[in-house]
Amino acid sequence: MFSEFKTFIARGNVMDMAVGIIIGAAFTAIVTSLVGDLINPIIGLFTGGMNFTNNYLVLAGDVPADATLAAAREAGASVFAYGAFIMAVINFLIVAWVVFLMVKAVNAVKDAAKREEEAAPEAPAAPPGPTQEELLAEIRDLLKAR
Repeated sequence: MFSEFKTFIARGNVMDMAVGIIIGAAFTAIVTSLVGDLINPIIGLFTGGMNFTNNYLVLAGDVPADATLAAAREAGASVFAYGAFIMAVINFLIVAWVVFLMVKAVNAVKDAAKREEEAAPEAPAAPPGPTQEELLAEIRDLLKAR
């Protein structure tokens, strides 16, 4: 059983997947920071600081009218947090757009490298050697000459 597990783990595709997950987690932190620290503030300038996070409806419980979503949840009220959902959707769309642009840029670089590779002149092919029949005829002629 251990040897089967060892064989499974040693397969290339499993290792590639593990590396992909690890790099994906690190990349998620980068993209989240890019969106939260750079893109959202710029969008906030154009939208007047739009932030729906604290918009909610109280379904059950007593909450002061000016309470934030965190305060309402802390008070034990049942809330319909539509604002947090709207912001999550907006953030997802921004992250998806940024990832799309990054993947598009990486693919463009790969395509350019591939075109350069294809355009590179190939070494001239070596002239073909004699065929088997030609070699046998030459050997026959050498043997006859003796």
